[in-house]
Amino acid sequence: MSEQVFRAIIIAIAAGFTAIFCWVVVPPLIAHPDIIGALAAGFVNPYSSGYSSDVLACWAILAAWIIFEARTMAIRHGWVCLLLGLVPGVAVGFALYLVIRMKQLHSRSA
Repeated sequence: MSEQVFRAIIIAIAAGFTAIFCWVVVPPLIAHPDIIGALAAGFVNPYSSGYSSDVLACWAILAAWIIFEARTMAIRHGWVCLLLGLVPGVAVGFALYLVIRMKQLHSRSA
């Protein structure tokens, strides 16, 4: 797979996730603007709690990776990816980090 195809795929997945997230989450949040309640709703049963815990762990791993590479490889702007990892989600933050990382690593080698 070429790098351009890889980049297009991860951007498409992040955009698709963002669209689904907005379609599912935004209308109920507008109707009932209780952000704390919305966050707590991810833990309403054992199954959703398991998935929510996985997402939180993935965000923490992404944060550790971004901090590590910021210090060891001087990858910049990872903090933006961590914010996007909170809203709309880790899928978007992770995809953006991969794109930023590839761009910065290629600019160094060119």
